[in-house]
Amino acid sequence: MRGFLLLWLAVSAHAQPLLIAHRGASAAAPENTLAAFKAAWKEGADGIEGDFRLSRDGKIVCIHDETTKRTCGSKLTVAETPWERLRQLDAGSWKAKSFSNERIPLLKDVLGILPPNKYFFIEIKCGPEIIQPLKKAMAGADPKWVMFISFDPTVVKACRTHLPRFQAHLVSKLDGIHKSGNEAKQLQWLDQIDATGLQFKHTAKVSKAFMATLKSTPRLTACWTVDDVGTARRVAALGVDFITTNRPGMIRQQAGWTK
Repeated sequence: MRGFLLLWLAVSAHAQPLLIAHRGASAAAPENTLAAFKAAWKEGADGIEGDFRLSRDGKIVCIHDETTKRTCGSKLTVAETPWERLRQLDAGSWKAKSFSNERIPLLKDVLGILPPNKYFFIEIKCGPEIIQPLKKAMAGADPKWVMFISFDPTVVKACRTHLPRFQAHLVSKLDGIHKSGNEAKQLQWLDQIDATGLQFKHTAKVSKAFMATLKSTPRLTACWTVDDVGTARRVAALGVDFITTNRPGMIRQQAGWTK
């Protein structure tokens, strides 16, 4: 826990939220590809977020949807398709023909291009079955910079149980959080699953009091997906630690935030 406290102190010391590129700089390049993650570094992002699930043969692949239809054209169910087939798909042409050489990357490929002192949010899009392959993949990763996030509380709990050196954040829309008693229930829920952070949608009606209590635990906080400067400034005023955005360069420039 000492490592988590030091990380919390380091992140909280920043004058403005750190900018995390959502699926890479996905306004500029096809989401969840190496091109998008490299674009994030060019735009000056403080970190990246990517989506991961298992192939049929247990490879950890970087793709958001259950099928390849939206980003690769042909419809294959990721969990039912071996990596050898998935790796052949064109994951970039849907964005622009210039990205036709982009392929679905593996988690190890993304870890391989992570620069020093940059954050990496690994969003787990499948269930706890990913834990054993993940333990192997994370053998050389630095828990100061690499964190797990998931909408599934059982996945968050599994990450904290089996990979205790790493942060694991619950992702939630926080619908109805403003209603009486719900803030306290949310905090209790985070305790039950041992979540070390909370990432919520930018439309959530969270109060400054809730944020103050949340951050005093201490837990890290993030808001997604923010693509306009007005919203960025509003959630920054709440005290969030990270803002996840498709346009990190634009947000930083328009908000006047320095690195």
